[in-house]
Amino acid sequence: MSKADTGASPSELIDARIAELDDWRGRTLARIRKLIKEAVPDVAEEWKWRGVPVWSRDGILCTGETYKTVVKLTFAKGASLDDPAGLFNSSLDGNVRRAIDIHESETLDEGAFKTLIGAAAALNGATRKR
Repeated sequence: MSKADTGASPSELIDARIAELDDWRGRTLARIRKLIKEAVPDVAEEWKWRGVPVWSRDGILCTGETYKTVVKLTFAKGASLDDPAGLFNSSLDGNVRRAIDIHESETLDEGAFKTLIGAAAALNGATRKR
């Protein structure tokens, strides 16, 4: 039985993913989640595509995929966001998305990340109101 079949909420499924990783990727995902909630307190947590944590407000803000060597935060409308701190370091050639790849022992500018998440939420809200 998959986690999705248990009837667990998206937040519970994200909790379980963090716990099952039990390494730097889980700690990183937990820290990112905390920063997202601080930046956008009314953010919705979702569980999509058979196991990808997704944070949304008026549309997807970003996803939190975990791989063996990286935690990838993909911003749905990242190409439309200003990134003065240069956090985006992956998927830079696309017309819509941008991503931040975090490797083990790398640090993230938490203030700049929260600003970026806030900007993503503002963009989604502005797009929705049109």
